Amino acid sequence: MSALGAVIERNWYRSALANIWLLPLWLIVAPVVYLKRLKFRLQPPKPASVPVLVVGNITVGGTGKTPLILLLIERARVLGLKPAVISRGYGSRNEQWPLTVTSALQADECGDEPKLIHARSGVPVVVDPQRARAAAAVPAHTDIIFSDDGLQHYALARAAELVVMDGQRRLGNGWLLPVGPLREPASRLKSVDMVLENGSSFRVEPIALVNALSGESRPLDYFAGTAVWAVSGIGNPQRFYASLAQIGAETKPVSFPDHHDFSPADFDFTQGSSYPVVMTEKDWVKCRAFAQPDWWYLQVDAVPQPDIQDRLDALLLATAQRKG
Repeated sequence: MSALGAVIERNWYRSALANIWLLPLWLIVAPVVYLKRLKFRLQPPKPASVPVLVVGNITVGGTGKTPLILLLIERARVLGLKPAVISRGYGSRNEQWPLTVTSALQADECGDEPKLIHARSGVPVVVDPQRARAAAAVPAHTDIIFSDDGLQHYALARAAELVVMDGQRRLGNGWLLPVGPLREPASRLKSVDMVLENGSSFRVEPIALVNALSGESRPLDYFAGTAVWAVSGIGNPQRFYASLAQIGAETKPVSFPDHHDFSPADFDFTQGSSYPVVMTEKDWVKCRAFAQPDWWYLQVDAVPQPDIQDRLDALLLATAQRKG
């Protein structure tokens, strides 16, 4: 991210006056956002053959969607449902669609989040910039489709919508891009089926340190009192750094842009250093081909409040009975 981009992003979580110079661009973006939503309401897309639960947000940046989707997959299976996931595949270099994720694919072929979801869960994951086409390509036995970050993709019919919010940053200054972090106005939250806050409705908790090369696991206190290079290429790295501090590691943060396409050269800063590298699991799937013995990733799970788990189960069962 450029220095100017970093300043603009910081101002999203301060007074809107700090970004008021971007108002001319806002005057272009805002009407497009409203017209796109209006078109969906007046001309809804054809329902999908399998019910779709959209998991997304109305803000830019990380909110904890991927751990939550993994939780939804787990709960769907407990309820006897057969889930699949569709994704745009941000960062994918593939040119033929739809693409079904397999263990043989690299993250740069299918996208980091689809690769992680498939690696952790084993469920069918289909990638396509046209999500309706991806939905049509899931296996025939599928009971419910989770659309990863598809809230604003109105060409895809949906049976239900679940929005994930960052409980700390919330909606920032409340303005649409580029003055603020909102993809859609805050009023959009009134039309979704459920809103979950990362930090209150559920928590993203570390569960293990896993070696990036061998796959061996170590307890969370393995690096307690140890200096580590904390490498991240995610939307909200501060949560990751806080998690490492929580388990006692002395972090030396190294941040890259969200969805960064890592290469070995990105780790030249480790030369001559004895510090191990600890990264996010989402970043690990992009680095596994050149991982080193002293590289690790922090594995995390989404842990819901008991009443939230009950509500999620009810939403899953209800969604599976609907069409888009």
